[in-house]
Amino acid sequence: MKGIILAGGAGSRLRPVTTSVNKHLLAVYDKPLVYYPLATVMLSGAREILLIVRPEDETAYRNLFGDGSALGLTIQYRCQERPRGVADALLIGRDFVAGEPVVLALGDNIFFGHGLRAILKGATSRREGATIFCYWVNDPERFGVAELDAGQQRVVGLAEKPKEPKSNYAVTGLYFYDAQAADLAASLEPSERGELEITDLNLAYLARGQLHCHILERGFAWLDTGTPDALLDAANYIATIERRQGLKIACIEEIAWRQDWIDGHQLRTLADRHGDTPYGRYLADLPRIGR
Repeated sequence: MKGIILAGGAGSRLRPVTTSVNKHLLAVYDKPLVYYPLATVMLSGAREILLIVRPEDETAYRNLFGDGSALGLTIQYRCQERPRGVADALLIGRDFVAGEPVVLALGDNIFFGHGLRAILKGATSRREGATIFCYWVNDPERFGVAELDAGQQRVVGLAEKPKEPKSNYAVTGLYFYDAQAADLAASLEPSERGELEITDLNLAYLARGQLHCHILERGFAWLDTGTPDALLDAANYIATIERRQGLKIACIEEIAWRQDWIDGHQLRTLADRHGDTPYGRYLADLPRIGR
């Protein structure tokens, strides 16, 4: 399983904050937004990861992550010259994927909840078809929407931002695809917006009877941070959980250590990079907490 994180886009709904800073580098409480989808991809087991960024932001991302080796990862970078839709990520990363299964995550989506690792591993173990994750929302017209059968076990239809949604289940920004994803993406026609829609790719899998859906139940958090209010809500949510528990959400160094991708010495080196800060002290204290 390889991983792709789509971290391009202009973040126009967040202006003027994003006038000079890419939105995925904005802070969500104590870490950059891009840490959260990276953590999700890491929890799925992917260690070869492609970050798709704007040309003007590539240096900033390289400064943040380097080649990923400090985290036990291999991180590559590709530039998206202009927004051409989420499915375009599979074309940009076609040589990277190289006919293998891939998890694709939007750079502004945050997932948190009990059993997340097990849910991701379940999707990873499915070697054929695609898996999407659906979440009940009160404003489905803002999202891609899944129509489910009577038992809410199978997707029977998909619509992108429908005026009259057939359900309240939004399709979240996390997708698991098998080896045929890039070929299917290459066969898509641009939508009226001039973009390769991820909904159309999922419809292609649905037409083949190969689209699987996992419902994220109550108590699970899916946060889309595309607006100022949503970004603030996400920061407040993360801050509340972290302060209450004393444990961090989407701490990529901790994930790498707990999955044995780095050892205690490497973890200490990462802690030292952050110096005498709350984040650095947390990393330094992890061996005491234990795996």
